[in-house]
Amino acid sequence: MAYNPFLNFCQVLDRAARIVGMESSEYEILKHPERELKVALPIRMDDGKLEVFEGYRVQHSSQRGPCKGGVRFHPDVNIDEVKALAAWMTFKCAIVNIPYGGGKGGIKVDPSALSAGELERLTRRYTAQILPIIGPQQDIPAPDVGTNAQTMDWMMDTYSMMKGYAVPGVVTGKHIEIGGSLGRTEATGRGIMIITRLAAESHGLSAPAVAIQGAGNVGSISAKLISEVLGFKVVAISDVSGGIYKASGLDIPEILKFIGGKRLLKDYDAAEVRHITNEELLTSEADILIPAALENQITADIAAKLKAKIVIEAANGPTSADADEILSERGIEVYPDILSNAGGVVVSYFEWAQNLQSLYWEEADINRMLEKVMVRSYADVEKCSSEYGVSLRLGAYITALKRLTGAAKLRGIFP
Repeated sequence: MAYNPFLNFCQVLDRAARIVGMESSEYEILKHPERELKVALPIRMDDGKLEVFEGYRVQHSSQRGPCKGGVRFHPDVNIDEVKALAAWMTFKCAIVNIPYGGGKGGIKVDPSALSAGELERLTRRYTAQILPIIGPQQDIPAPDVGTNAQTMDWMMDTYSMMKGYAVPGVVTGKHIEIGGSLGRTEATGRGIMIITRLAAESHGLSAPAVAIQGAGNVGSISAKLISEVLGFKVVAISDVSGGIYKASGLDIPEILKFIGGKRLLKDYDAAEVRHITNEELLTSEADILIPAALENQITADIAAKLKAKIVIEAANGPTSADADEILSERGIEVYPDILSNAGGVVVSYFEWAQNLQSLYWEEADINRMLEKVMVRSYADVEKCSSEYGVSLRLGAYITALKRLTGAAKLRGIFP
């Protein structure tokens, strides 16, 4: 049976509910997204031909506030993936206790195969198609895999043109000049760095070796902050072309400068650096593994071979349910995605709040507030995990589940 990320989410949800003795009727609604929208996106390509792309927007839950979640441009985007990502966002927002529910969007497309003009037309058409269900008080998109601040600028402008006035709060992750927030670009990576520090302290690791899968926004910023701020040794990193490994530690500033020039790691060469496969990176000699690529990377087969003591999930859903059980049996602690990579949505919340107030904050204040939220959330999850004698993942799910079902009980069911 093919991997289904939404079924994976439901399996973990069921386990968390059983542990706290919750009846299925209390949380059944969380297995059913509130809305699933599929849209056809006809685009006139640069050569004059018409091509039709497929897009989605899923709103999983608005029990605790407007839906919030990224927009992904990737060839493998499908409805089950988008549903799972939306559900994980619901739980992520509940864990860090910000007043959002979860949403997610995506277009089945390879963005690297499109020109800038084609990407802009595709983004604007997608925004127009999902416009009836998004808005600052309804659903607030953000960047994800294959999208960036420019994508959000186009979305914000399209929405604003349709409304007749500027609405910066409709998306987050925008450029600073049109209402973006200081600290937003680094937010997810900074959150990963904070959790990495707390995890290392918890395990008594003063100078751990770290392997990072992925060199996109999250992977590269995590590598930069973990090496420069924490002083930890990053021994492995990868991109779409493969990975590199150096036991004594990689020169991260040099590597980030290299890939910043639009070059791939397969072409990187330095003394003592060894080129490795994706599997070799995941199973490399390191104390901490940070998967920061796509979902379903740590399978049961990989889990059995893992050498790291700690896994910090920077990507969404990088560990399959059966792999999770193997890691637990082997005593490898997993810091789950819905806690570890929540820095992005926390600072997105700060950006949205600034947009609504038309009042902008200093970067030092944003980073300080992010640190406070991440440390508090880590403590909440660890306390719950200890109280029920379960993994941190289940501790995170239980923490979120209690907040979500508590809100649902208070609100009741309409009509």
